Amino acid sequence: MKALIAVLPGDGIGPEVVAEAVRCLEAVGRRFGHAFRFEEAPVGAVAMDATGLPLPPATLALAKSAEAVLFGAIGTPRYSDPSLKVRPELAILQLRQELGLYANLRPVICYASVLDASPLKPELLAGVDIMVIRELTGGIYFGEKTRTETSASDLCVYTVPEVERIARLGARLARARRKRLTSVDKANVLETSRLWRSVVTRIMAAEFPDVALDHMYIDAATMHLLRRPSDFDVVITENMFGDILTDEASMLPGSLGLCPSASLGAETRGLYEPIHGSAPDIAGRGIANPYATILSAALLLRHSLGLEREALALEAAVVAALDAGVRTADLKPKGAPASTRSAGEAVLARL
Repeated sequence: MKALIAVLPGDGIGPEVVAEAVRCLEAVGRRFGHAFRFEEAPVGAVAMDATGLPLPPATLALAKSAEAVLFGAIGTPRYSDPSLKVRPELAILQLRQELGLYANLRPVICYASVLDASPLKPELLAGVDIMVIRELTGGIYFGEKTRTETSASDLCVYTVPEVERIARLGARLARARRKRLTSVDKANVLETSRLWRSVVTRIMAAEFPDVALDHMYIDAATMHLLRRPSDFDVVITENMFGDILTDEASMLPGSLGLCPSASLGAETRGLYEPIHGSAPDIAGRGIANPYATILSAALLLRHSLGLEREALALEAAVVAALDAGVRTADLKPKGAPASTRSAGEAVLARL
């Protein structure tokens, strides 16, 4: 197949890890006979330096014209002042809105060969394979905001259709996995959570009776995620809760560098990025972990291009590299840590 992939490396370690993911996608194309075309554009702080805007019109136009977007990371200490009206992070929020990306998929898989890198006991992590789905475009992050000298407010709003589409997506994914869906809310306190719970319950009973549903308060979920993570299959939750819960879940595999993500909408176009940040303290040193970005490229193959066999091959190559002991510094290597480039080479060799 032919496909245009927009490449937005961004800031910090973004260009380093994205370069390895692009090399892997090129190798997948050669192996399976696909013609992937890559076009790169600036985003985040590097775009602000050049144009004053974190998401220049040309970058947005490229993202809208592509079959998928491969994204690196954004942010730099130079633009970290919270009082700034324009910051690099606005780019990702605008991309989600402009591309209609309402669901963030974050797989959390504990790979057997690197369980010792996790802060949790290995016996708690065996077989952990969780798909967390975070609602992306509603809730308190996008609600009306006010601030005076003496008070501030952030309005949290959800509509029935917003909750319905997340419930359906989660249920479809759960149906293809272990047929268990956990919906996380705070329905004992928040009205938006009561709406969330009632809509999810209705959708599941009417359309997915074969998928087991349980509800869990966010505070209980954060505890159980550490106490019995293997019990979770697919988890759905609202924007802010999902932001917090997925960062906690990322520690189960042992490093943010093993956690990919996919932001999806009603169409096949999606945005794919590692969940780690720009890590400016290690940028340019060639020591960043590229595995999360490479795994994000596998999600790109699966969800935007419909290439399941190719996605599985790329994921298997990452697992094989880990099994062979190719670990970057964040994964507590037993010997000399692998560089960004050598970790990418290890995946390529196994493709």
